[in-house]
Amino acid sequence: MVSDVEQIRRVAAEVVDPEIPVLTIDDLGILREVRVDGAGHVDVDITPTYSGCPALDVIRADVARSVRDAGYPDVKVNVVLSPAWTTDWMSDIARRKLHDYGIAPPRERDAHMTLLKLAVECPLCGSAHTSEVSHFGSTPCQALLRCAGCAEPFPHFKEH
Repeated sequence: MVSDVEQIRRVAAEVVDPEIPVLTIDDLGILREVRVDGAGHVDVDITPTYSGCPALDVIRADVARSVRDAGYPDVKVNVVLSPAWTTDWMSDIARRKLHDYGIAPPRERDAHMTLLKLAVECPLCGSAHTSEVSHFGSTPCQALLRCAGCAEPFPHFKEH
């Protein structure tokens, strides 16, 4: 039998990011924790990708509505800023979805990654000959890059 916490987490996990509609909040790793007390009160913790994220209010409302619609009327969505979100929390599925959507995903970090700026691969043609046009794109967590290979501009989800 599925517990209330598992059911609520499943429902909340399906909420779509309003800025990048191919990703869910679970894909992004911003859905942190779900708790249900003995009286049926639900707490859902989320950590935004960016502390000033303009989509945060929409995400909170969508999570609360989804949980209420699943039969849990007493729900509170909490914004948890510590620890701060990092692109390391994104799933591999999220990275593939971004790429397929035309947004260069953030590069994965490893213990040997340095501050050396490595090329971002173009999601359209695969060329590594790219350059940043603007540090901020359509959202604060994206930059706008241009590919020298196909000459197309494309968004890049920046590493955090």
